[in-house]
Amino acid sequence: MLVGEVTGELTGEPAGKSAGERAGEPASESAGERAGEPARESAGGPVRALVLGDAEDVRRAAEEVAEGRAVVHGFANFYAVTARADRAVVERVNRLKGRPAGQTGSVTTVPSAVPGLFDWTRLPAELPRRQVRSLLEELFELGPFGFRGPAAERVPEYLTAVQDGLPTVQVIAPGRGCPSNAFFAAALERTGAEFLFITSANRSRQPPHWRAEGVVADFGPEPAMRVLAHADDAAARSGYPHHEPVSTSVVSFHRPAGRGRSGLPALTLERQGSLSADHIRSVAANHGFALSLAPGAAPRPRARAYVPVAR
Repeated sequence: MLVGEVTGELTGEPAGKSAGERAGEPASESAGERAGEPARESAGGPVRALVLGDAEDVRRAAEEVAEGRAVVHGFANFYAVTARADRAVVERVNRLKGRPAGQTGSVTTVPSAVPGLFDWTRLPAELPRRQVRSLLEELFELGPFGFRGPAAERVPEYLTAVQDGLPTVQVIAPGRGCPSNAFFAAALERTGAEFLFITSANRSRQPPHWRAEGVVADFGPEPAMRVLAHADDAAARSGYPHHEPVSTSVVSFHRPAGRGRSGLPALTLERQGSLSADHIRSVAANHGFALSLAPGAAPRPRARAYVPVAR
């Protein structure tokens, strides 16, 4: 049995066969396939997906990023796409996902460099810097999360969005315990950059993938992308018991959203995601903040559904 995604599986061709097999040619078996690792297909036959946590595979994936390709990789309890933050690369990844080329993207980096992506001098007085930073630290200790705040000058305009008259940046990180941080560190070293472009691993208007098989089926054949899979998807998900395998929740702190019923200054939950609003609210209260849901914010998304597909 092969795990396939509900949509996009029906191609009219037998499942599990490479282009060469469909043409009646024998397919070669890679070392990765013999080891039971995820594989993707190319015109020349199956190609092994790299494995997150394997030092050599992480090095190779980082080199792919440095060369301008995107890497679809394990990210906490689901999958994300990371690439250099060059405008041309960002636009290419957006098009591959079915998005408008100029859609504003998010950025990521290693945990120690996250604060440097924000301009803390532009925080309003109602939101003390020390308390906001301690909130960031606690939520990233729990797992994957996203924050929007005043953008540092080093962040290019095509990766910022003007909100309330202020350039802001959306920073998405997997949490301190995720092995993808080693991949980010290697990619940053090879690119000489301080941050990378990141987006969820999905085609436009579809939920993000949380299984390697789905990632390989959806993005493996793309020549401009490489797959760096979790060594064990189930183990990755079990490491985040409070998070659903969907895109991260995002809290913004560039402007206060009034005050909560407790009288505390409120931050805005602008996107509901993997961590529930109630959980975020309880953590925010520990740091002196209330939480307000953004007007028109979409409901918390459901995880992607997969069904067994017979070979």
